[in-house]
Amino acid sequence: MIGELIYAFRVMRLPLLDAGGAPIGKIDDIVVVSGRATEAPRVLGFVASSQRRRIFVSASRIGSLDNSGARLKSWDVDLNPFHPRAGERLIGKDILDQRVGEETVSDVALGFVSGRTPGWHIAKVRLAKRSLRNPRPSYRLVDWEHIAALFAPTTAMAAEAARMRDMHPSDVAILIRSLPLEQRRLVAEAMDDERLADVLEELPEDEQLRLIEGLDMERLTNVFEEMEFDDLADLLVQMPGEQRSRVLEAMDDDDAETMRQLLSHAEGTAGALMSPDVIVMSPDATVADALARIREPDILVSIAAQVFVAHAPHYPPTGTYLGVVHFQRLLRESPNLTLGQCVDMEPTISPTMVERDVAVRLASYNLLAVAVCDDNNHLLGAITVDDVLDRTLPANWRRNPTPEVMS
Repeated sequence: MIGELIYAFRVMRLPLLDAGGAPIGKIDDIVVVSGRATEAPRVLGFVASSQRRRIFVSASRIGSLDNSGARLKSWDVDLNPFHPRAGERLIGKDILDQRVGEETVSDVALGFVSGRTPGWHIAKVRLAKRSLRNPRPSYRLVDWEHIAALFAPTTAMAAEAARMRDMHPSDVAILIRSLPLEQRRLVAEAMDDERLADVLEELPEDEQLRLIEGLDMERLTNVFEEMEFDDLADLLVQMPGEQRSRVLEAMDDDDAETMRQLLSHAEGTAGALMSPDVIVMSPDATVADALARIREPDILVSIAAQVFVAHAPHYPPTGTYLGVVHFQRLLRESPNLTLGQCVDMEPTISPTMVERDVAVRLASYNLLAVAVCDDNNHLLGAITVDDVLDRTLPANWRRNPTPEVMS
């Protein structure tokens, strides 16, 4: 179901707002990529002018888009310059004013689609027609299919990347591993950052390194920003020390510090396995606040299954850890109840606990995730069931998936 429409011509004049609502730039253009055969092209992100730079802002980082502006979800802004990639189209540069028969594309309407892959998609197209007898144009609003050819991939690799876009990342990883190495890299270059990050997380670490070998540092850091912290830590461990240092220096300062903390833990321990990217809220926050938070579509299912409760700061390492509230409990309680009134105190683990004992702890208490705390009861992160499965399955399971895994 497509919600209220907003027109590209209007969007490309809106301010870019930080998480607090203050203007930090202006939207210049909209980056779109083709969907599957019957699906509308989707908005990949926005090109914006900020601090005298032309930058790319991923659609996943936009919390709201309306006539007041495009507002970021967080305070982080990637100021790396924008470079278009194969298969991408800019609505202002490549779509508007293009001829479609005797008509011209005068505007494009965007609609937000909720569901399995929520996001902004092209919904309608406004076409203009002029004639010698009547210099004033006539307009009509049509479905996006009328200009589908304008979004068609221009190269074989872009077409292959588009075909893979809505496949499950693990299926894409299996498909990519069947290609010659050079063709793998060409497909990787044609993927957007978020998609490539998802696929990398499904590959063995040595194959990850071969796939990204040809990427420049700017592209590399953009892709790494989209990866889960624990998966990225596993990849960085496999890198030569000098290359790892260059990557950390190029990353956002806060992300780089988080990675250094993860890399400081011994291999095979809970500290090396955990992810700091968890939901942490104040005991004074309400059940309604927590439900709104876990409803965010870009949060992993395993992370959204529970909310950890701690005193400020509400990011690892937190203040004093108080406990956890599971999703089912949130559904049962009154929306106005505070998390401090419904928190459960479940067993926590130390970052030095060995991986096998972590698996035993999760199984013994039937936990989907377990909190990792230091000696001062500060939450450092959490380990989810899927993290443990990755380590308990045979080391080569990604190389030799069974038919059941591939289906």
